[in-house]
Amino acid sequence: MLDAFEPFHGVLLCEGEDVDPSLYETENGLSHDELDEIRKLHSSDTAIDRAKDSIELQLARRCLEKNIPYLGICRGSQLLNVACGGTLYQDVEKEVSEKSGFDIKHINYDNYDGYRHPIKVVEDTPLHYWFQDSLQGVNMEIMVNSYHHQGIKRLADRFRPMAYAPDGLIEAFYDPNAYNPEEGKFIMGLQFHPERMRHDGENCTENVFDYSGCPRVYEDFVKAVAAYQKKLAVCSGERKVVKVGGEMEKQSKRIVRSYSITKLIYEDHTSSNPSAEASDLHPGALFFQLNARLSVRALDREEENRLKQMGATVRNSASYMKGMKKQKEIKETALKFMESMSTEELWDLIACYQMMAHIGSQVLEEKLMC
Repeated sequence: MLDAFEPFHGVLLCEGEDVDPSLYETENGLSHDELDEIRKLHSSDTAIDRAKDSIELQLARRCLEKNIPYLGICRGSQLLNVACGGTLYQDVEKEVSEKSGFDIKHINYDNYDGYRHPIKVVEDTPLHYWFQDSLQGVNMEIMVNSYHHQGIKRLADRFRPMAYAPDGLIEAFYDPNAYNPEEGKFIMGLQFHPERMRHDGENCTENVFDYSGCPRVYEDFVKAVAAYQKKLAVCSGERKVVKVGGEMEKQSKRIVRSYSITKLIYEDHTSSNPSAEASDLHPGALFFQLNARLSVRALDREEENRLKQMGATVRNSASYMKGMKKQKEIKETALKFMESMSTEELWDLIACYQMMAHIGSQVLEEKLMC
């Protein structure tokens, strides 16, 4: 289903039920009685939707792997942290607020939209930049809405906190290596809803935002989405098909003809070389057949290189098939090994490879932009 929506240019994920606790940790400090009490008190939130968790986790990980702009609000921020190997408190009041000694609520069912509590903003972060004109006093505080009973417990390594509640709970975070809206970079999670931080202004018939920084969150996100879309179009080689003629068209036909002849040579080679089977060469032969349409338009340098690479694949098809068989054996061995690992070990392994993929994507992006 997700493949059908590719390419994504940006993802905004918000609200919903609790993230399934089995996805981020197997043990917690809560008793069975406390868990039952939490389920009764937050019955509308504790109903687990595993299908939704699965889809949204895959969506978040796809954004992380490809550096697609992602803004997670409330549940969306919690899920982003879990996707990177972080963990959550199953109930903030019992696991944080009561132990910290701060009398602070993170959800108020009697005043769902109007309830606010303070958060302390961390300097030199996007949140500080957006709300700098509204920060109160030396404590760098703003008042935010709050309706959640789960929250960030262990922040994933790739993220940096942007704000804390008085009880120490992380209320906002971002990836400092993936934040530059002008360049299409934006990976962030906010526990509060800036779009709902509104009040009735005096002598004003419409609601207005509590702070001027509230809409700026979304303005920068949209800026990143637009920049990513533009960059993706350039990197993927999206271009208009133009009518060609003259020497360029002749060159195109010569290239296609030369590779068609190469195909015939290697197909004929199978009759005199028993080790090279026709089935091994079929993928390459099919490629040339399907790409006969290239004769009607000019080839750029990148397309010529791809054809040359495919020619090399055809010439070495027997070795290629052996390599595929070896990869299958490696995959089966890895699968058996991972099945013996604990959930925590698997999450650590996934987090490691996500970090390597993130670094690799950055390096690749730099090479593509050169």
